[in-house]
Amino acid sequence: MPQTDPEAPIATQVRTLLASMPSAALPITYQQLASALGLMPPRTIQRVAQALEQLMKEDVAEGRPMIAALVVSRRGDGLPAPGFFQHAVALGRFPADPSQHETLYMAEREKALESRN
Repeated sequence: MPQTDPEAPIATQVRTLLASMPSAALPITYQQLASALGLMPPRTIQRVAQALEQLMKEDVAEGRPMIAALVVSRRGDGLPAPGFFQHAVALGRFPADPSQHETLYMAEREKALESRN
């Protein structure tokens, strides 16, 4: 996996890593991301989630696809954790109706993949 600057804020490290990973390696799980960043317990997944929420806020504010869409839960359904959808709704990127979330997420993920190139 690509190297990140360990002195940079976690959100910056996450953006750098996700932007430089091969498309075939994405999406990545929260745990894989934590491991790639060299995060150690406690609260590794919480720190990753907070960094992703920060990136979502930045991306929505700048009108960019949410790079956080490239990180999924290890549940095996290929979707992010519920917090991703809650935050996307709070930021106005997704509507409150959860029946639309999966379709919108898949489109957002594709846009995020394309915007890295």
